Amino acid sequence: MSEFVYLYRGGERPDSPQQGEQEMQKWVAWLNDLGKNGHIKDRGQPLDRSGKVVRGRQKTITDGPYAESKDIVGGYTLIQAKDLGEAAELSKGCPIFDSGGLVEVRPVMEM
Repeated sequence: MSEFVYLYRGGERPDSPQQGEQEMQKWVAWLNDLGKNGHIKDRGQPLDRSGKVVRGRQKTITDGPYAESKDIVGGYTLIQAKDLGEAAELSKGCPIFDSGGLVEVRPVMEM
């Protein structure tokens, strides 16, 4: 089994606390299902939308990521799968798709 990171990008925020609770229940069910099948290595955490970006040789610090960006990383999960194809297939159950978001599936390099 290899390790992969799911990076959750975009998606609309719930309109009400009730919708937020329903969304959270979908996420918990999906992550529990992955865990029961031996795919969860680390459930990860949601990420705040604020932050800083450090770039270039001068290591310039700017505000970011930018709120207007539709692909801000909103969280991550570390999973185990036999290959990239299986990891991508497993991501299809993610509730983020219901709100217009996406899952970026990235292999973790072995060092």
